[in-house]
Amino acid sequence: MAITKSAKKAFRQSERRRKHNALNKSKIKNLEKRVEKLLAEKKTAEARKLLPEIYQALDKAAKRNVIKKNKASRRKSRISKSLRTLRTMA
Repeated sequence: MAITKSAKKAFRQSERRRKHNALNKSKIKNLEKRVEKLLAEKKTAEARKLLPEIYQALDKAAKRNVIKKNKASRRKSRISKSLRTLRTMA
């Protein structure tokens, strides 16, 4: 356990950041799962409505260094690609 005053403060800060980062990551995962479920059910219109929300969550997480910028970009591109392929099939 932390001994010095500064180490105790650093521990509190890191714990707060860890919880905040976990919340952001779980929000992104839940949104992605919702889109995947909608795509599996071939509900492209509803999935398309979720895109701005997912993009916003990914961009905000990348901006705050919760995830890396390229990871956010890659996830956005994969989601939009899956939407496009489903739309062209229909």
